[in-house]
Amino acid sequence: MKPLVPSTLVLSSCEIELHYKRPFFDSMYAICNPEDTDTVLRMFVNSKQLDLREHFWVILMTNANRIVGISEVASGTTLGVQTNMKYIFQLILKTNAVNVILAHSHPGGNLNASARDIKETKKFLRLAKLMDVTLLDHIIITSESFSSFATEGLL
Repeated sequence: MKPLVPSTLVLSSCEIELHYKRPFFDSMYAICNPEDTDTVLRMFVNSKQLDLREHFWVILMTNANRIVGISEVASGTTLGVQTNMKYIFQLILKTNAVNVILAHSHPGGNLNASARDIKETKKFLRLAKLMDVTLLDHIIITSESFSSFATEGLL
């Protein structure tokens, strides 16, 4: 009989199982336009932090644009925030999201998308396409207002 090495013992007994239960359909918020996104985000975010530093959120949704989850995926400085695409896609896979809206704050109040904002959004679009995930919008919010990549033609 061939002796079993520790790695064989571990690998032969590994099992991964995911469990997820979405909220009841009638209790899920639906997003139909950028204004809905702004309203939902302002219910979720800490408004006292919007002018302090940049934050980055992902809104995870069903095919019917019902929200299954909102997550703050990064918090940065007044100059920017470093996002982790791998972490965002982990959330997408765990929640079985089909549609996604990205959002981040600009503490200085400027609603214009930076070159880096556009570059990161395009990177996300490329990855999302490979995973059959639709990026519906990318919202920039400030304490006063918001802007939408979809409305501005940046998607």
